[in-house]
Amino acid sequence: MPTEVLLVEDSPGDVRLTQEAFREANIEIKMSVAEDGVEAMAFLRREGPHAGAPRPDLILLDLNLPRMDGREVLALIKADERLKSIPTVILTTSESEADIVKSYSLQANCYLSKPVELDAFEALVKSINDFWLTRAKLPQSQQMT
Repeated sequence: MPTEVLLVEDSPGDVRLTQEAFREANIEIKMSVAEDGVEAMAFLRREGPHAGAPRPDLILLDLNLPRMDGREVLALIKADERLKSIPTVILTTSESEADIVKSYSLQANCYLSKPVELDAFEALVKSINDFWLTRAKLPQSQQMT
């Protein structure tokens, strides 16, 4: 079965870059995209047009999102009994110490800053794949009720 990844990212360029980098790192990944925090929560809760959405094995979450920012999304994920076991990796341009501290206090599983150079970004995606999707033992997908 493919590994399900939910990318929560509002920049179309970053979405395309992330999808391409993961395609090169691991063809077994099926990536879904939510463009803002409201859509991410609808996807995770399988609401509206996302009623048939797969449960992600990993969430890649940007912090600076429209409608509902990533900090609020992270808080909602980790407060929800059905969602809190999904590893949530913050993948953002912010290198702010306050954002790092806040993300970990909200129980982020990891905080990564997006590099601006293409080669460095591709290397970061490969390291995410190597650790989170190859080496780490993730919880088995559970049916959400």
